[in-house]
Amino acid sequence: MGSFQSLPDDHQYRTLSLKTGFSLEQIAILHNRFKQLSQNEETLRRDDLKTIQDLESNPIRYQIIEAFFDRRNFQKDGVGSVEEIGFEEFLTVMSYFRAPAHHITEEQREEIRRAKLRFLFNMHDTDNDGTITLEEYRHVVEELLSRSGALGRETAKGIADAAMLEVASISVGPMAPDEFYEGITFEHFLKVCQFVHLYAQAIWSNLAFAYFIKAKILFCRITCITYKMLYNLIT
Repeated sequence: MGSFQSLPDDHQYRTLSLKTGFSLEQIAILHNRFKQLSQNEETLRRDDLKTIQDLESNPIRYQIIEAFFDRRNFQKDGVGSVEEIGFEEFLTVMSYFRAPAHHITEEQREEIRRAKLRFLFNMHDTDNDGTITLEEYRHVVEELLSRSGALGRETAKGIADAAMLEVASISVGPMAPDEFYEGITFEHFLKVCQFVHLYAQAIWSNLAFAYFIKAKILFCRITCITYKMLYNLIT
């Protein structure tokens, strides 16, 4: 794992700045947070993140913590997870939450967007098989909705099932009654998020219409708010 002991203005910091896009000042702040969470150790473990009080009652606490130890998020072609991470891995994961710079090309902006969506996809693809299955998605929706107290678990389950069917209709088109939708691939995920990007504003400006079709875009709304929650919890 990538250990880190140097000062904010040394070569290591500058290298990480180029890699992640964070300024030297931002890296110094995140390094202090890393040391605080790790109790001044050179590596961070799951138990360290479990000490964050705001995470205790978070319905997707498990997914949030696992994201930091998922090799896919900081290693090219990474598979599986690790038991501990150094500051470089921590910073790499945090960089997914960083807003893109203003002066970049459309190609660079799209590359950043895909990387961010891949990170969110990985968070829900818990068995690392390249597909978000109904069970994986249902678990997230049930936890998010039923723990809020607004809906019972069975109602949340029904919404999850309906949302998955709508994702299937967007991704692969009409399906025969005997067909089974195996799950959301990353390409399907991109297609659904593009659908939301194009229509969300118009849809959610009309509350009655929003309620009618909320299952259709629930998946991407859940994954999009995850970014806000994560960054606020860790920093």
